Amino acid sequence: MRWPNGFQCPRCAHERAYKIRTRKFPLYECCQCNYQTTVLVGTIFEKTRTDLRKWFWAIYLVAHDKRGVSARLIADEVGVRYVTAWTMLHKIRNAMERRDSSYQLGGIVELDDSFFGGPTSGNKRGRGTEKSKVLVGLSLDDQGRPLHLKMETIDDLKSETIFDFAERNLELGASITSDLYQSYKVLAKGYNHEPKKFDLIENPNHLKWLHVVVSNAKTFINGTYHGLGKKHLQSYLAEYCYRFNRRIFKGELFNRLINCCLNTKTVTYPELIG
Repeated sequence: MRWPNGFQCPRCAHERAYKIRTRKFPLYECCQCNYQTTVLVGTIFEKTRTDLRKWFWAIYLVAHDKRGVSARLIADEVGVRYVTAWTMLHKIRNAMERRDSSYQLGGIVELDDSFFGGPTSGNKRGRGTEKSKVLVGLSLDDQGRPLHLKMETIDDLKSETIFDFAERNLELGASITSDLYQSYKVLAKGYNHEPKKFDLIENPNHLKWLHVVVSNAKTFINGTYHGLGKKHLQSYLAEYCYRFNRRIFKGELFNRLINCCLNTKTVTYPELIG
């Protein structure tokens, strides 16, 4: 899967190499530029000390359990230490996030903000809460059924923040529906923005699917991971979105996730906890 047409040098694209077999994973030296590499370089598996069969088993479990799998479960099922399992899962989630970042939502898009986390001190509610703020975008088909999902943690709900999210995640000219919150007015620039008053009685279908998806995301996080702090919330949201966006590819989930991991550079444990 890494080199489907045979060896290709990452530096000069030459197609012939000498194989050096003195290491755990064979080292390839390019015949043209003498650059040395392995099949693991440039993937989430680079410099791993964990058997690849354990990696593949962990990826299989992640790909096929829509509820999400905990580091404790991976540690027990795969046979690695808890900290190793935790790191493996975050590397896989990072690959999921990188993959989905290359796509944008188009057509009809529901856009709203939500709040994740346990009860906070004080009496602040709604958009004044101290919980983690998350912007959610959900594209719909012509029949109003959900297609693809984007969720991103943000620091505030200012117009600049919302427009930055739209520029990176929505196709220019998309038709956006939202509530009447003041900051969403900025979306009139470059998009077909249709703000409506959120009223479950008068317009029960307004943002209906988005709120269903957000509710399921909170169940996913609270049920499997029992709540999260702000630091790693984005990676768990990325996992949820990745799985939601590929819900129709029932027989391809493992191969798709492996391919995703092969095309994402690794992230180290110190980087994850730093």
